Amino acid sequence: MKTFVVGDIHGRNAQLQRLIELIPRDESVDTLVFLGDLIDRGADAPGCVDYVMKLQRENPERVLCLRGNHEQMLLDFIEGSANLWITPVTGGERTFEQYAGEALRIEKEQDLDDARRTIENSVPSEHLDFFHQLPFFHEDDYAIYVHAGLDRTKHPKDTAPQSLLWMRDMEFYKNYRGKPCIFGHTPTPLLPLRGRVGRHGIYISHSAIGIDTGYNLQSPLSCLSLPDFSLYQTFSDGHEETHHITAFIPDTLKAMQKKANLADKSPTAIH
Repeated sequence: MKTFVVGDIHGRNAQLQRLIELIPRDESVDTLVFLGDLIDRGADAPGCVDYVMKLQRENPERVLCLRGNHEQMLLDFIEGSANLWITPVTGGERTFEQYAGEALRIEKEQDLDDARRTIENSVPSEHLDFFHQLPFFHEDDYAIYVHAGLDRTKHPKDTAPQSLLWMRDMEFYKNYRGKPCIFGHTPTPLLPLRGRVGRHGIYISHSAIGIDTGYNLQSPLSCLSLPDFSLYQTFSDGHEETHHITAFIPDTLKAMQKKANLADKSPTAIH
């Protein structure tokens, strides 16, 4: 029984589908967790949402998706509580165009209201319902899964959603030693150098494990399986990579590996 965790997707539907085909998932016993940020920046955000919803609909007990800050920004924009989603840095304008079939143009105050109505009417109701029901964290025997990170002194159930969606805390990245926490949100090239594993590697420092391996033409979309710590990646040019990570694994997961006799079984290892 394994858990497969997928990092931030950001509209890369083709890479996502190839990644799900790549991972050796037994749908009857293995769990598939998406860390959120299905939308924005990439070429097919609606397709990503459709695909993840389909996977969840077909296997609701074994497939789940967390809420990312990009899903939250879209909901906030539609509800009128914040306009951050339409600023250029978020990539929300690409998602707007994909759903609405027209470019986003904001030149005056009225344009904001018009854009808000347009996107609310363009996103399928089932997509909006899906975004609204997304949980902020998940936990199983292996780890805690959140979009952005943890308040080091609190369980996520006692942490404000704003922190779980947006947190960027260097102390957490470097020194968190609780139950292993798998997170996305901050691309691993922006995390402390000491914890990065390999050229396109994930980030591991004590019990903090980051798997958002970036968004550009060279960045892989990454999936980590637990407790074996195999890493599966697909790239925009079509190639795929699989690695078995043997270094920096949290002690709790090492104990699970030993119990399951999983350690060091893959021929391709990242030390």
